[in-house]
Amino acid sequence: MYRPFVRLCLIVALAVAASTPPAFAAPEQEGLVDKARVAVQGFARDQEVGPTVRNLMKSAKAVVVFPSVLKGAFFVGAEGGSGVLLAKGDGGRWSYPAFYTLGGASFGLQFGGQSSEMILLIMTSKGINSVINNEVKLGGDVSVAVGPVGVGAEASTTTNLRADIYSFSRNAGAYIGASIEGAVIHPRVEWNHSYYGSNNATAKGVVLEGKYFNPQADSLREALSALN
Repeated sequence: MYRPFVRLCLIVALAVAASTPPAFAAPEQEGLVDKARVAVQGFARDQEVGPTVRNLMKSAKAVVVFPSVLKGAFFVGAEGGSGVLLAKGDGGRWSYPAFYTLGGASFGLQFGGQSSEMILLIMTSKGINSVINNEVKLGGDVSVAVGPVGVGAEASTTTNLRADIYSFSRNAGAYIGASIEGAVIHPRVEWNHSYYGSNNATAKGVVLEGKYFNPQADSLREALSALN
């Protein structure tokens, strides 16, 4: 007499399982997060630009890491133009990442046909709010400048550094001061949904409100903490 009821329960359970996305089943996003960690560690080891990044990182409110940016132009939605945004919270703890692309026309980038790593240090509340709340044009909606090289600990906190965002780029281990004015940073909404297993996962919810997490990103957060 219980068999029909058991069968019904099994059917319902299978239907629910089929309609619910598996938690953290996001290999593309996981790969990007791991590449971002490698890029952060590369900047930290770089003898030319590493000290400057470390000093500015102390005052940075957020960071966007693009592990691979292609020559001449950025391709929205492509692997070479994808990156992650993390914000610094209380006690210097880094948030979990939200996913973005960097796109636009050619900005005078000369990468010699190779992909390059790029890190954007967001220094102001205007900068992070603009990136979180909208598709933002660098140099238009927010000010952006090529990150200075050789900035000491004291100089990095002076009023001489007034841009909302500073960009640093490396190609095959060498620092290249490429301007990215005119580029557009655009959220990858579906990637956030996939990585956090929820269609409600927004960049604001992840980065500023701390509503979502994925332990796979802990190594990236630790790499950023090591730069503080």
